[in-house]
Amino acid sequence: MNPTMEESQLRIDLAACYRLVALHGWADLVFTHISARLPGPEHHFLINPYGLMFDEITASSLIKVDQACNKLSDSPHPVNPAGFIIHSCIHAAREDVGCVLHTHTRAGVAVSAQKDGVLPISQQSTFVLSSLAYHDYEGVAVREDEQPRLQRDLGNATFLMLRNHGLLTVGKTVADAFMAMYAFQSTCEIQIAAQSGGGPLVHVDPRIVEGIGHALKVQGVGGALIWPALLRKLDRIDPGYRN
Repeated sequence: MNPTMEESQLRIDLAACYRLVALHGWADLVFTHISARLPGPEHHFLINPYGLMFDEITASSLIKVDQACNKLSDSPHPVNPAGFIIHSCIHAAREDVGCVLHTHTRAGVAVSAQKDGVLPISQQSTFVLSSLAYHDYEGVAVREDEQPRLQRDLGNATFLMLRNHGLLTVGKTVADAFMAMYAFQSTCEIQIAAQSGGGPLVHVDPRIVEGIGHALKVQGVGGALIWPALLRKLDRIDPGYRN
């Protein structure tokens, strides 16, 4: 069965997101996932073929799965149900979420291991702190009994710091989830760099963070603005993600 026009575009956007994550150096070999909800009431999703590097993923290679990560489309590649544990429960709890993006970057894991978490020391951090939640580490996320706690801890937030584990963002669109992760990753990289200087850090006034939060609720994270430019960049490098 040929995909609908909406599904075809979503496949292109999600494949582009995988390529962009690889391009920015956020991939962890094959061990994280980005999922996108397909339009319609069926609760179907697109996810990466398990075993492919992120810079190998194409629109047609993405696999359609149901809420339990059962394959609904033909593919020579497996899917990773354990990797979908986090994603499935977030999609189930948040009807507003079209995309879930999870990373294991060094800067992200490093900040996730710090007791105080994200510090208000950069402009980037103010965006993150305006909608940030934390989830304590419970071991490798393969148990379904952890899902209610993940849902509770995320709540209505856009950014979720998985303690001792990594970063997670959600967005209405793939573009929004990517832009949120760009801000989250930048925040962590800046924090690690600032702390390496050894001196006291200047904190942003909490009232500024609160004001940023109000602005983001109205304007969003800006995914729609930058996404066409990011796709053009990918097309210049290798348009094969569209296949």
